[in-house]
Amino acid sequence: QVHLVESGGGVVQPGGSLTLSCAASGFTDFTFSDYAMNWYRQAPGRQREFVAAITRAGDNSIYGDSVKGRFTISRDNAKNGMYLQMNGLKLEDTGVYCCSAVRNSGGSWGQGTQVTVSS
Repeated sequence: QVHLVESGGGVVQPGGSLTLSCAASGFTDFTFSDYAMNWYRQAPGRQREFVAAITRAGDNSIYGDSVKGRFTISRDNAKNGMYLQMNGLKLEDTGVYCCSAVRNSGGSWGQGTQVTVSS
């Protein structure tokens, strides 16, 4: 199972920008490029919300409606890294952002990084 660690969270003003990173390691039978990657977020007392996803080769991506046009997901398979660039941040973007790695037969989750948008 792949080990994932998120970083880059912090406190930012509304309208500001932030870039999150997800570092993958601990591969055994598979490599980073075998996994599609996702970003999810969860605010306290709320259900987990889909943010973005990217294909194994990084040639296609999808976004949740609430972030489309503001966030950009990307990956660098040579660095075993996946990223989320967040622009035009809003108060409602506040939450713990987690990355996930998924295959047909399994996957894993990181522990998350806190993003707080506050005026």
